Amino acid sequence: MIQYTQVELLTLDGPAFRRVSTAPPRPATDEEIPIIDLSTIDGDLKAKETIATEVKAAAENTGFFYIKNHGISEELIERALTNARTFFEQTDEQKDLVFHAKFKNSVGYHGVGSSQINIKETKGLLPLQHVTSMDRKETFTLRYNPINDPSITDPTALLQNEKYSYGGDDSLWKGVSHLPSFKDTTIEFWQRRLTLARKMIRIFALALNMPENYFDEVTTHPGADALYVHYPGSPEAISQDVDAGRDIDVGIGSHTDIQCITLLWQDMSGGLQVLSASDEWLHAKPIPGTLVVNIGDFLQRLSNNKFKSTVHRVYNRQTTSRYSMPFFLGFNPDSICRVVPSCIDEEHPALYEPITCGKWHRDRLALAGSKGKMSAAS
Repeated sequence: MIQYTQVELLTLDGPAFRRVSTAPPRPATDEEIPIIDLSTIDGDLKAKETIATEVKAAAENTGFFYIKNHGISEELIERALTNARTFFEQTDEQKDLVFHAKFKNSVGYHGVGSSQINIKETKGLLPLQHVTSMDRKETFTLRYNPINDPSITDPTALLQNEKYSYGGDDSLWKGVSHLPSFKDTTIEFWQRRLTLARKMIRIFALALNMPENYFDEVTTHPGADALYVHYPGSPEAISQDVDAGRDIDVGIGSHTDIQCITLLWQDMSGGLQVLSASDEWLHAKPIPGTLVVNIGDFLQRLSNNKFKSTVHRVYNRQTTSRYSMPFFLGFNPDSICRVVPSCIDEEHPALYEPITCGKWHRDRLALAGSKGKMSAAS
């Protein structure tokens, strides 16, 4: 007999609960987490619509898929990974040179145990041992800066708008100036993923039966956060508990992403698990040459819940390190975003009121902060 527990998720409308099977995670099928080929993403409209059809099916099913032939070179990815490893192998004193509290906008270093993305799991209506997820990870975070955006020719006006978190990373780079190529490679990798994310959001527009440029005006200076993430190896005792099926999060707890879409590079360690439409945990195994894409809460909101922002978590079951490099795309902080017109009809009225993307992000982070400090990663 299948047994279930629940995870509590944070929303602006209060706690939401999702049923979860207690069965061990199983491999995902190709239909549950498909691989989508982007080799024609720069082609004509028909080629893009073909990709959009596949993306729509994935977005309405599990909300996760892989992309291959995405245009970001393996050479650049390897350089970025080398930088991540070099950074996290430093002493605590060296990493604290870029400790996030020294800068505005939470850029920089967040240490192990500095975040808690899930508070508890429950069984039935009663707490299940008040299980607290232990986010065993450390991160280096970079946020949007128009100076680094290849599509911005004159960033002056945006840099003067402090309300929306622009700039502020000049002193950040001074704290890593002793690491050769760290700044240049980190910015280059951020730029390439921003370019790819803008192409992907055009595909999502087509998947929502809208013109491909529908979201263009809200991605001119978007929320665009990039992280290097290190999951330290798990102590043997914790690894054994996880293997025995005990409800302990040893990487990052069960959560959904806040923004529109996430692009994720993960190493070959494994550990990313995705909650299926049938409430089962699925292994999102690493596949060489691919990135993982998943839907965030804001895109689910804009799609009137047609696209799924899926619960996921990370278990680092190994005694060795795991590395990942996620990139989160939101929309312009000052843009007012509404449910997409194609997702509304007489039988399906808009479920959400218009909201600026910046307010959405700030309110969600503030909500998380009231429950436990949060910094999402995969």
